[in-house]
Amino acid sequence: MLQLLGHLHPVLVHLPIGILLLACLFLWQSRKEKYAHLQPAINITLLLGAISAVVACITGYILSQTGDYDEDAVNFHQWMGISVAVVSIVTYYLHKKTSLLKWQLPLTFLMFVLIFITGHLGGSLTHGSDYLTQPLQNVFSSDTTVVFKRKPIANVQEALIYNDVVKPIFQVKCYSCHGSTKQKGKLRLDDSVGILKGGKDGVVIIPNKPTESELIKRISLPAEDEHHMAPKEKPQLSEAEIALLKWWVDNGTSFSKKVKEISQPEKIKSALVALQKESIEKKPDLDVPQTPVEKADESALQKLKDKGIVIAPIAQKNNYLFANFVTATNISDKDFSLLLPIKKQLIWLNLNDIKITDSGLAILGQCNNLIKLELAHTNITDKGLAYLKDLKQLRSLNVVGTKITAAGIMQLKDLKSLQSLYLFQTNINKDNWIELKKTFPKTAIDSGGYTMPFLPDDTVILKAPPVKK
Repeated sequence: MLQLLGHLHPVLVHLPIGILLLACLFLWQSRKEKYAHLQPAINITLLLGAISAVVACITGYILSQTGDYDEDAVNFHQWMGISVAVVSIVTYYLHKKTSLLKWQLPLTFLMFVLIFITGHLGGSLTHGSDYLTQPLQNVFSSDTTVVFKRKPIANVQEALIYNDVVKPIFQVKCYSCHGSTKQKGKLRLDDSVGILKGGKDGVVIIPNKPTESELIKRISLPAEDEHHMAPKEKPQLSEAEIALLKWWVDNGTSFSKKVKEISQPEKIKSALVALQKESIEKKPDLDVPQTPVEKADESALQKLKDKGIVIAPIAQKNNYLFANFVTATNISDKDFSLLLPIKKQLIWLNLNDIKITDSGLAILGQCNNLIKLELAHTNITDKGLAYLKDLKQLRSLNVVGTKITAAGIMQLKDLKSLQSLYLFQTNINKDNWIELKKTFPKTAIDSGGYTMPFLPDDTVILKAPPVKK
């Protein structure tokens, strides 16, 4: 029952904040004659605020006993909360004593400041010390989706395995719950002592035994598992990051060795090489405009459906549309003009394997809200790509299996929103890739042609040769 009361603190703590701020407003406004009618409400508001502040302090104290938070930070937050409760009680008492009304104004200002300090400290405990300032970090950035930018390692083999490889993973994915200000399950992952000590349920890392280490077990669970770490609402570890942590534990959980001093399977080598390149993680982005749009004309939609074109909203209660020509038959370039009446709403378009030519692209160039455009295995050429130069919202373009060249792609260099280019099986020479990457520095260019390395733990199936008859 005590734990339940403690867990009610985040709910109850908002009551005194709202009620006491309202009391401050009433007190300040009631000093003016035209707002004198607020006086009768001040006593009851201050009383309710003071009572709820005391209850919040009690439940907060119970919650602090779980040991999930940094002791110093909790103590500071706790005393600020007690100060709010005390000042609210004193203010209530003074309001009843008309002879002491002169002290009410400075006390309400003090209470106002204390509420904000206490609230900020509470937010820092639950969400991290940078909770208030984090949204401001990228205010002046041109790409507002960037969350964290990892600095590349110049020479990963000379890097320290913990400081340069493991610690940055913990810092971004784990510190918010297991860092200096908050330790869920009494587990800290921000220093070697805390990592090896473990949490309230014991050690979480057993050197040389990743399969028996609780930390490795948790991060390897399916995302839908209730014990999976990190929590669903937090940034998730990538497959490469999980592999690197397993490798670190499997090789003794060293805090001082260099990367080159530890054996490296092929899978780990590729993950380490990737650390030498700049890495940008982004927030989930559904590629859906935030600006609302009116519904598309029903008669225009029906004409498209009559041609066998699949067209539907990109999400529930959303008027933006995607169109897929996968089931369309007898489509000619002229038929693409049917898209023009819905060009405001059309943001995703799939024309893979459709016999569209450069004349069709001339029409698509007028659909200036397009965000995703699939043109794989079509008959387009460099000449047609020129019609796409005005698609300023375009983020993803797929021209796999077409006759386009590097010169054609270069025509799109002014599309600042372009994030992904798929160029496998085109007429782009291998000598052009460096130039393309320089021209599109913020665009992920997929050249295809992947090969999967054979790993030591891969399953090998041996089959007997066919019997000759």
